[in-house]
Amino acid sequence: MNTADLGLPVDVPSTALFTDQYELTMLRAALKAGTAERRSVFEVFTRRLPDGRRYGVVAGTGRVLDAVENFRFDAGVLRFLRERDIVDEETLDWLAGYRFSGDIWGYPEGEVYFPGSPIMRVEGTFGECVLLETVILSILNHDSAIAAAASRMASAAGERPLIEMGARRTHELAAVAAARSAYVGGFATTSDLAAGFRYNIPTVGTSAHAFTLLHDNERDAFQAQVNALGRDTTLLVDTYDVAEAVRTAVEIAGPELGAVRIDSGDLLLVAHRVRQQLDELGATDTKIVVTSDLDEYAIASLAAAPVDAYGVGTQLVTGSGHPTASMVYKLVARAESGAEGAPLVPVAKKSSGGKTSIGGRKWAARRLDSYGYAEAEVVGTGPVPDALADRQLLVELVKGGEVVAREPLDAARDRHAAARANLPLSATQLSRGEPVIPTEYVHGGSGS
Repeated sequence: MNTADLGLPVDVPSTALFTDQYELTMLRAALKAGTAERRSVFEVFTRRLPDGRRYGVVAGTGRVLDAVENFRFDAGVLRFLRERDIVDEETLDWLAGYRFSGDIWGYPEGEVYFPGSPIMRVEGTFGECVLLETVILSILNHDSAIAAAASRMASAAGERPLIEMGARRTHELAAVAAARSAYVGGFATTSDLAAGFRYNIPTVGTSAHAFTLLHDNERDAFQAQVNALGRDTTLLVDTYDVAEAVRTAVEIAGPELGAVRIDSGDLLLVAHRVRQQLDELGATDTKIVVTSDLDEYAIASLAAAPVDAYGVGTQLVTGSGHPTASMVYKLVARAESGAEGAPLVPVAKKSSGGKTSIGGRKWAARRLDSYGYAEAEVVGTGPVPDALADRQLLVELVKGGEVVAREPLDAARDRHAAARANLPLSATQLSRGEPVIPTEYVHGGSGS
């Protein structure tokens, strides 16, 4: 079942104020100038990947679709804008009837992207498109950063499952979005129940050190947990002495003990010792879960350790050092006039310091080498070359203001696994390097 439609009590009724004031003042000025109704094309892209990253991951697309649907200026929001004198009455009247009626195309969620990739394309009137800048960027920048970190961690973990457990390290609502993005990027479960409820992500959890410290001794704590949760539970064994805890855990739960969790110390050394001890005690099927400030590098360093699963918190929900994907939302084409059917003309900011952009309504395709692996991200304007016609990346997400591309979260998760597998092998390297494939530009035609 896809529970994305259930919502949470913490959901806001409108996303209209998830914006910056200048978007409303631009609208006000454009309405006064008579240019607000000009057909316009905005694109989301990033000029560069975070330092050392080989690819990006598109995440948050489903949340963007929800945000666009809920972008409504209700009476309370309009009253706030009026009281603050942010816009005039003409603009307030326009906002009262706001419904996005344009089209949105984008890379499907879970797909990978590179510098210059037109990750999302928003088309409609200038007025209706410009208002969506901040909410779209806030979602895509956050979720894509988390998904990219999750993907690197999943690559490092190989076939071993990853548990998302970062809710206590970030804002309570960001934690739900982070768990969702981590699942897209390859994590198997989350500890966050709100994420499980909202997005149907599998949830896990047993006990913390506080539960052990509550009891008079470790044996009593373990016995209470096994009595309540069964022998296949996971017992936390590093509150006092690890070796003694493992011995006690097996005495109480027997060889049916599900797992032990190690949350401190030299994880590589301790994991080897615990595995040997478990095997000697006959608990050969008992798994070992490790936690404790893990990132992709720590996970990779444990590849040879007898570890069965990893729990990751802080480094995941902060993007493992890169908490944003640095995406921007730029006007790339607009109609010559407000007349119906007026042709589009490319527009672009000219600037020094690496902030230039390329005008024109763009398509994107991924060219494959003779072995079937990606070799280039091709971005262009005008006609799509025949050789790339069946390799186009953008799909229609919203048509005439109606969402047309909702999908289960598992579809995005599966898509990402396939997209990552289609990249050259060097994409999974954790060493610093350039994007794993180059971005090539093909220019032709007009903005339309």
